[in-house]
Amino acid sequence: MSVLAHGIGGVRDLPVPESFFFTTAAIVLVVSFVLLGALWKRPVLEAHAGGRALPGGLSALLLSRGLRVVLQVLSAALLVLTLATALFGTTVELLNFAPTFVYVIFWLGLPLLSVLFGNVWRALSPWRALADGAVWVLERGGREARPVLEWTGTWGRYPAAVALFAFVALELAHPSPAAPRTLGIAAALYTYWALAGMVVYGREAWTRHGEGFAVAFELLSRIAPFAAREGRVVVRWPFTGLGGSEPTRGTLVFVAVMLGSTSFDGFGRTPTWQNLLSDVRADLAGSSQRTVDLATTFTNVAGLAAFVALVAVTYLGAVWAARALTDTRRSLVPDFVLPLVPIAAAYLVAHYFSLFLIQGQFIITLASDPFGRGWDLLGTIDFAPNLAIVSPETVWYAQVVALVVGHVAGLAIAHDRAVAIFPSRGAALRSQYPMLALMVLYTVGGLWLLSRG
Repeated sequence: MSVLAHGIGGVRDLPVPESFFFTTAAIVLVVSFVLLGALWKRPVLEAHAGGRALPGGLSALLLSRGLRVVLQVLSAALLVLTLATALFGTTVELLNFAPTFVYVIFWLGLPLLSVLFGNVWRALSPWRALADGAVWVLERGGREARPVLEWTGTWGRYPAAVALFAFVALELAHPSPAAPRTLGIAAALYTYWALAGMVVYGREAWTRHGEGFAVAFELLSRIAPFAAREGRVVVRWPFTGLGGSEPTRGTLVFVAVMLGSTSFDGFGRTPTWQNLLSDVRADLAGSSQRTVDLATTFTNVAGLAAFVALVAVTYLGAVWAARALTDTRRSLVPDFVLPLVPIAAAYLVAHYFSLFLIQGQFIITLASDPFGRGWDLLGTIDFAPNLAIVSPETVWYAQVVALVVGHVAGLAIAHDRAVAIFPSRGAALRSQYPMLALMVLYTVGGLWLLSRG
């Protein structure tokens, strides 16, 4: 797959220096912090998370079994098509359906759908569809579908973090992540991971804790103004789903993978990292290509892991400082981990929305010839994508807005939680000084990475 620039690319003729954007973003965060402290004096997010139910008929339609079955059949068919094209289609990345579908339509489109419409992945997951179908067949045959083992919760979301890290490592560390055969094997392995986990621990438990994409999309769906509650679809204020604490173990590590991977993707495109990889290749000039590929992959994985660790360490440092400033003995990690979710969403938008808009158009032609055999099944083979759909300057401004909005939302969510758990307003404000510093660090760091990518 031809990976188009995620950052601002060649933009160097902005009307003001890049440092202006860094300074302005930091000022916006500081002003937002002051306003939150002055005006937001009681918790409101968790109290409004229930929302208002949509009309009964509309809710019944959206949550109907018939619609769910149709969506599941389509999603399972797309999984089969993706595996088939990856394993048996052309090896030319740009002419094969699988790379563009997986890395652009799926990995970039599903987070957007989740943020806008809620946890749609529950109905669109092909692995959940296959598991539901297997359970239906067993029950129709008079047998009871029971998991092999009971999920105890000890592992928390760590299995999902491992699964997501494996995917982003393939995308960002492998020398040929979009090679159809490589992608096909990876998709088959992940299918085994998802289905085997559901067999062993049950559909609900593994979906909530072990299936990496399901956990990622569920966390992002808490931003959405829509949610399913007690058999009804409700509409609510955005971000209210992120109110309260998140006690599930491994959530911090999982969100760190989400944030760290997009950060490393930006850093991996800088001259600093590219020069490092060039040095690694130069040191192995007399070695086989396989050895060189393994060395660069290992270096990239190490860099990816370092960025994930950096996100976790800086967050833990901020939480430690908040505990010290408020003389709190218990851990504050469960209380302030959810504010990282809108930041993860902002990083996804800032890094990848231009790729989604530009590269995503190619799926129209690929749908007519998914195997790269010269077919025109849908009559769209001659579709000409608009590669200038957004200008580099527009991309940069959108990235700045996304990052600032995401971090301001993170500040607001953290402040809401602070006024809920601390008895005095002074303690609540003191707990947020380190969070403000963390948000400024993430915002300026994110903008710097985008400007250098």
